[in-house]
Amino acid sequence: MTRSEALFEAAQKVLPGGVNSPVRACRAVGTYPRFLEKGAGSRVWDADGNEYIDLICSWGPLILGHCNEQVEQAVQAAIQNGLSFGAPTAIEVDMAEQVCRMTGVEMVRMVNSGTEAVMSALRLARGATGRSKIIKFAGCYHGHSDSMLVKAGSGALTGGAPDSAGVPAEMAGDTLTADYNDAASVRRLLEANPGQVAAVIVEPVAANMGVVPPEPGFLQSLRDLCDEFGSLLIFDEVITGFRLAPGGAQEYFGVRADLVTYGKIIGGGMPVGAYGGSRKLMELVAPLGPVYQAGTLSGNPVAMAAGLAQLRILESTPAIYTELERRGAMLQEGLQEALSGMPVQVNRVGSILTVFFTEQPVTGYAQAKSSDLELFKRWYNGLLARGVYAAPSQFEAMFLSAVHTDEEIGQIIRAAKEIF
Repeated sequence: MTRSEALFEAAQKVLPGGVNSPVRACRAVGTYPRFLEKGAGSRVWDADGNEYIDLICSWGPLILGHCNEQVEQAVQAAIQNGLSFGAPTAIEVDMAEQVCRMTGVEMVRMVNSGTEAVMSALRLARGATGRSKIIKFAGCYHGHSDSMLVKAGSGALTGGAPDSAGVPAEMAGDTLTADYNDAASVRRLLEANPGQVAAVIVEPVAANMGVVPPEPGFLQSLRDLCDEFGSLLIFDEVITGFRLAPGGAQEYFGVRADLVTYGKIIGGGMPVGAYGGSRKLMELVAPLGPVYQAGTLSGNPVAMAAGLAQLRILESTPAIYTELERRGAMLQEGLQEALSGMPVQVNRVGSILTVFFTEQPVTGYAQAKSSDLELFKRWYNGLLARGVYAAPSQFEAMFLSAVHTDEEIGQIIRAAKEIF
């Protein structure tokens, strides 16, 4: 028995499923999770000493790779002064100014996770509009708050049904589900619920059904529809924020949202999240306005130090994004060629990508769900055996960092050729 197997056996006695987040259990790929002990640059090592090229990067935030020296130095300096105060600190101001400058939002509120950021942004949208309903998209994930754990109902114009035990049906009924990349489905919902939709929330690049790029004009159509029907547009940039461009998806696609949510990337890997928007909207948040939201650890000084160090590097080094785009294209093209004999689609935006085992172009949830999960299982385990650590689910993304090299991209492509 490997040490990872032994750890997983012990973990299952004290943690539900042996993990603290479901996908880590590796059930979808028929194996046990590798317990990681160390990361450096583009590599990770498991408890048995196996070394892997890391294509998860902590699910996105490690855009500078593991153990970036400047980020580590910032954290080490911060912890000398204390881990938490539950009181304002100067670095919160620095961080907020940095986020506002890079993204164009006028005010931002720090929270502790992407889920909390989305939950708070939805509350703000409801408070600002006086409306209760939200439109989301099938296959888009916005954290595990009750109203977002909803799948499509029996008809295109109905409310959702709970996608998890413990979510009240009446709460799910205020969440309407549209089809990603189908603006007409959004219009139908808005027309069927006049004056009731507070916001449309979208991953500008869907990345939780696997990577699905927005088709040309889709995001602008959402902007126009929200303006027409008096709803707010919320971009969930937990994945895309600061990864696609210094200003995130808003900059990358040239479309402005009313509210934007951010997650772990603004903490350089530390637990953190944020939501932001115009001064007019954000001044509705307590203590200035009637929309309540609070948190003892919000703006934690250690998380702020890590995130600020990373964001300053990204802002001052635009070549990072040029290289991420180049290497992302290199990996996409190489994988598409290496797997040319298979039913495969390689979807990519910038430095995030997914290999779908299906003959259909994947433009939405229905096409993603057509993927051959047995082929994906072989793919995942084949990569793992060849020293490549990828997401253990067909419906997740792979992430590149600024420190992945052309040689490592080549290794991944060669590994892909050997699997099938």
